[in-house]
Amino acid sequence: MQKIILTGDRPTGRLHIGHYVGSLKRRVELQNSGEFDKIYIMIADAQALTDNADHPEKVRQNIMQVALDYLAAGLDPEKVNIFIQSQVPELTELSFYYMNLVTVSRLQRNPTVKNEIIMRNFETSIPVGFFTYPISQASDITAFKATTVPVGEDQLPMIEQAREIVRKFNQTYAEVLVEPEAVIPDNEICKRLPGIDGGAKMSKSLGNCIYLADSAEELRQKVMNMYTDPNHIRVTDPGNIEGNVVFIYLDAFCKPEHFAKYLPEYESLDALKEHYQRGGLGDVKIKKFLYAIMDEELAPIRERRQEWEKRIPEVIEILKKGSIVAEKAAAETLSEVKKAMKIDYFADEEWVRDPLNAV
Repeated sequence: MQKIILTGDRPTGRLHIGHYVGSLKRRVELQNSGEFDKIYIMIADAQALTDNADHPEKVRQNIMQVALDYLAAGLDPEKVNIFIQSQVPELTELSFYYMNLVTVSRLQRNPTVKNEIIMRNFETSIPVGFFTYPISQASDITAFKATTVPVGEDQLPMIEQAREIVRKFNQTYAEVLVEPEAVIPDNEICKRLPGIDGGAKMSKSLGNCIYLADSAEELRQKVMNMYTDPNHIRVTDPGNIEGNVVFIYLDAFCKPEHFAKYLPEYESLDALKEHYQRGGLGDVKIKKFLYAIMDEELAPIRERRQEWEKRIPEVIEILKKGSIVAEKAAAETLSEVKKAMKIDYFADEEWVRDPLNAV
């Protein structure tokens, strides 16, 4: 069996470092590992419309923003197929067939859907498209027979529901679909990076993000305004690292070699934490250290993005070519699905020969 990756993002805004440490950085590593036969990276515009139907321009405007972030982060169009979801109509047809394999009560129990409904204040006015989001995601995954899906930890219930749909289809019809496995970040901190305001989740709508496209100055300002320990008023005061966003980000980004380069008076992150906890270490100093580390990581991404911004027609061709490749693969799967369901009437010689008695 081929090893195939399917993953992607909703184009509701520029990608931020939560996306980067949560899945995007890992995608680049997997792309360069040479372990996978095919990699599909989807810009999920159709899914984004499930809760932005009244504002399609928001989705439309961000297609290119996400594509640029992908390329800037290091995704290589020679190694991966970057495509736009709505340009692969087979995905919608697969979703329709899968709807018959899932109950309303099962969708209501999906923790990811429940949390998203609360976050968006949908309650009793849930758009049907948004409610069936897990089915659409199962369609995306299975259309390309993905064996591996890199996701953040909060998306694990979605992958499990996709696996359930695969099992139900294969048991009901025929062994056509492939059951996917999720891949989540190795670093525990990276599984859910908080917002710079200390909020539980980095969110575009909350305005607490550091974007991959942020300038060096924007990055500096955001780091210097990060939430720390509100009781750490004076440098001499003991500080708390629990819930302290600066230290959470240091856990996610800091490497041993950074100390010799930017903060040689400390030999490790543990030593820095110990000093902060006993008092005598100010927030400004650790924020400047964090900024130096993050700018080192993000500067190459920022520079690549600026270069790709000069080559927009080429980016459009990448998306067009990727969408054509994706549609061809999805069409092959859809054909197998319809054959298994016995709804490929005109391709079925038995049905064409004797439609009244064909089984």
